[in-house]
Amino acid sequence: MPESLQPSLQQKLEERLRYYEDLDIRLFFRDRLPSENVERAALPAPIEMSENPRAQEIVLPKRTIEAPAKPAPRFEPAVAPSSSSLFEAVDKVQDDSLLKIQQDIGPDCTRCKLHNARHTIVFGDGSANAKLVFVGEGPGADEDAQGLPFVGRAGKLLTQMIEAMGLQRKEVYICNVVKCRPPENRAPEPDEVAACSPYLLRQIDAINPKVIVCLGAVAAKALLNTTRGISSFRGEWIEWRGRQLMATYHPAYLLRNPPAKSDVWKDLQKVMAELGLQLPKKKST
Repeated sequence: MPESLQPSLQQKLEERLRYYEDLDIRLFFRDRLPSENVERAALPAPIEMSENPRAQEIVLPKRTIEAPAKPAPRFEPAVAPSSSSLFEAVDKVQDDSLLKIQQDIGPDCTRCKLHNARHTIVFGDGSANAKLVFVGEGPGADEDAQGLPFVGRAGKLLTQMIEAMGLQRKEVYICNVVKCRPPENRAPEPDEVAACSPYLLRQIDAINPKVIVCLGAVAAKALLNTTRGISSFRGEWIEWRGRQLMATYHPAYLLRNPPAKSDVWKDLQKVMAELGLQLPKKKST
């Protein structure tokens, strides 16, 4: 057996010993040597054993193995505060009124591309002193034809919901995020919402309601500036610009999913409690 090793073989041996060290294997004994049928030229020089057990330990320079950095925890954003919404940049107009807002919009608004296909601007409908405001998504075909919000099938269901609360439609105020019908009743796009949002905010400020109810995900996401699904905060009170806001399902959704009516009725009962309204008494038969 040669007394010295070839440089390449010595390098391989050192790498192998470091590998065993990383596995926390530090003691090597003669009975672990390969069998005789392995070529002697490939074997390292034998390690001389000593009577001292400590001498059997091969001490190699310690290497520091750094643990991989842990990724930062991810948090799902909550409903964004009103300060980050599209409505923050809109200041309250002194001595504003619904009539003045409607005049400022004008009869032929071209502030967004929705004017290309609309027939009528649907401004809003109801009491200028309402304590309760409903905000929907946008006008549909019936609303575009009549110039009034929520007059189609979904509108009739909303009227029934309002009457079930013990109110009349003329006692509340109803409006939409955008005032012109999106083509094919699609959801309003961000630039369209941005063009209409100052006037919607002025409407709400001029009425000064106690409670705002967002009908559907589009209205809720627009006012709250959130991407969360409506089911995650439906029926919960959210403070919005000093007022109480609640999101619930759109009446059009209820027409497609009647079982959800019970959820909406629970939400409306919370609204009634906030407004100090009592449940209508059932008529005796």
